[in-house]
Amino acid sequence: MEVPGDARAPEPGENQGLKPCLLRRNHSCEQYGVAASCLEDLRSKAYDILAIDKSLAPVTLVLAEDGTIVDDDDYFLCLPSNTKFVALASNEKWAYRNSDGGTAWISQESFSVDETDNGAEPKWKNVARQLKDDLSSIILLSEEDLQMLIDVPCSDLAQELCQSRVTVQGLQNTLQQVLDQREEARQSKQLLELYLQALEKEGRILSQQPESKAGFGDETDAADTGLSRESSSEIALSSQILTALKEKPAPELSLSSQDLELVTKEDPKALAVALNWDIKKTETVQHACNQELSLRLQQIQSLHSLRNISARRNSLPAELRSPKRAKRDPT
Repeated sequence: MEVPGDARAPEPGENQGLKPCLLRRNHSCEQYGVAASCLEDLRSKAYDILAIDKSLAPVTLVLAEDGTIVDDDDYFLCLPSNTKFVALASNEKWAYRNSDGGTAWISQESFSVDETDNGAEPKWKNVARQLKDDLSSIILLSEEDLQMLIDVPCSDLAQELCQSRVTVQGLQNTLQQVLDQREEARQSKQLLELYLQALEKEGRILSQQPESKAGFGDETDAADTGLSRESSSEIALSSQILTALKEKPAPELSLSSQDLELVTKEDPKALAVALNWDIKKTETVQHACNQELSLRLQQIQSLHSLRNISARRNSLPAELRSPKRAKRDPT
């Protein structure tokens, strides 16, 4: 039975009657019956009944039906008994879901929707309302929600958002772009993880290589490899050069001229053992290093030639370097 509410404001000195109200949090499905004499009394009881932290003050009371903010005692007293209120903390915002006459609730932060028992309303409509209230909430939507809005017929979504079909078609295209960008970001991340794993694996192999080279001559049968233990121990290249030869796609461009000379002079068999390559690949790399070294030497020779020409010219008398030109006949 509803307790009749006093519709007039209490006069000074008069005992204020208690008004029965229904109170709940914005994200909760549980509601509490509260009797309050005034708006401040209801707000004070909301802290205790709904376990709202005082650090979240002030609490705003709104009507569950349409989100109207109730901040006037006279208006509060004019409301009928058992009016439903929502208590919003300072960091909360009321959101409406028309599925059971105002008894469904939604949290702004998570946009989680509680399905009612009858389940009459499609889920995409709730997501569409979130988007209608705040377009920037696109970035908060899950991929499932994005795909759901993309799959909705354009006419249905246009009717729900109260927009033209052209506008809604553009919105669905934007949602598809957001979904594609997330998929591209996921694939890029997976490729990066695979690349880092490959680098880590290769690093472990390179770190173990000196040990394997140290015992290679003792453990390998010369009849199988065709290379002697003596040739593998005579290599004079540093580990830095060997690493560059193995890791760089064009190692001849990464090595210094001195390193190139060392590589070209190295015995192909010994170098093949050190790099764990076959002879053909080793000779190909040595040939590329030799060509790069020859090109650099030619460039150096050309530079020296230019310097010599410049030096000889500077040593000539001034008359020969800058011969006077004959004066023109003014006529």
